[in-house]
Amino acid sequence: MNLDEITAAATGVHAELAAGVEQWREQVHTLARDIHANPELSFEEVKASSAIAALLRGGGFDVVMGTAGLSTAFTATVGSGELTVALCIEYDALPQIGHACGHNLIAGASAAAALALAPLADSLGITLKAIGTPAEEHGGGKVLMLEAGAFDGVGLSLMVHPVQDGVTYNPAGTSAQAVGRYRATFTGKAAHAAAAPHLGVNAADAAVLSQVAVGLLRQQIPGDHRIAMYVAEAGHVTNIIPERAVVEFECRAFTLPEYESLLVRVRRCFEGAALATGTELSIESTEPLYEPLLQNSDLAANWTTAMDVFGKDISPSAGLSGGSTDMGNISQVIPSLHPWLSIPGADVPIHSHAFAALSDTPAAYEVMFEAAVALAWTAADAATDPAQRTRFIAGAYRPAVTKDHFA
Repeated sequence: MNLDEITAAATGVHAELAAGVEQWREQVHTLARDIHANPELSFEEVKASSAIAALLRGGGFDVVMGTAGLSTAFTATVGSGELTVALCIEYDALPQIGHACGHNLIAGASAAAALALAPLADSLGITLKAIGTPAEEHGGGKVLMLEAGAFDGVGLSLMVHPVQDGVTYNPAGTSAQAVGRYRATFTGKAAHAAAAPHLGVNAADAAVLSQVAVGLLRQQIPGDHRIAMYVAEAGHVTNIIPERAVVEFECRAFTLPEYESLLVRVRRCFEGAALATGTELSIESTEPLYEPLLQNSDLAANWTTAMDVFGKDISPSAGLSGGSTDMGNISQVIPSLHPWLSIPGADVPIHSHAFAALSDTPAAYEVMFEAAVALAWTAADAATDPAQRTRFIAGAYRPAVTKDHFA
């Protein structure tokens, strides 16, 4: 069934929400396309955040810019119910390849769902927050906002993420990896590469050895662990022995203990390279740690039921998926849902030029609006089901984690 048929067949609050998404279709479609056409990097999403905020103001939200001291973050609020529902909105792009992760679709789906829910917020007994969260790709905007209290009092949090075609719409059992990103700096000693190379200490050699060591390590780590790296600096001219080399790297695993163990082994690769070359080594964290993603079971069931109405594949997931998100940090302390949105015909990997192009197609925008309806229904079902509502308000779903884990 397409969205028009769903709207016609739905009843009660579901019908009102589907009609609400349809009411805002043209404006949200324009917004999502404009975001795609004007990609902005982490913490630089001035146009995108301003445009989304303006649209939400037009939908009756009270919007405050600069949430958590981040200039491109915002909090849009409507309603005064006891249960606080947050819809997370992402809008940052990737360097060089723009919206190759489909954040224009994330922004559109969450914005459309929020606009549809807004007129019903008080009747649903919710306080609705549409929270603009910059810098998901790099920088951990949600982590910084969580630490600053931007999500205090939120009972449940929702968003959706586009992926390739053929992925089940059932998020139960899916997750995302923890990821930490670091900068390793080797410091050697410069010397003339022809007249006195023996007096130099080659930092570039240390960078090469670290790559070789990590490459060999990959043969002996679990199949669901990931290590990625690139040399950011290793000399500038051929006639000087490089005295400084910089390697950016990241480690990923599905649990924090596994991630921490992997990081120890990777650090030893860098330490060995420094020892072998006689260079000095420093390693520093460059971004907040992204934690594993937890999918709330009731929210996942609500979403799956909605997508079944749309005739989507809701077969059980094959298991954990790769990739990471700072929504993981939100999910560790707030009941959350981060389902996958399958773009028809997308048989290419995310974070590619081809996926960026497919994120700006009629098929992509159609499933974006379907996801908006499903997000709105998921939130409404949680608010109107007495058992779910009680558990969300009481914090019964919250993991036994406190903010001490940020340290």
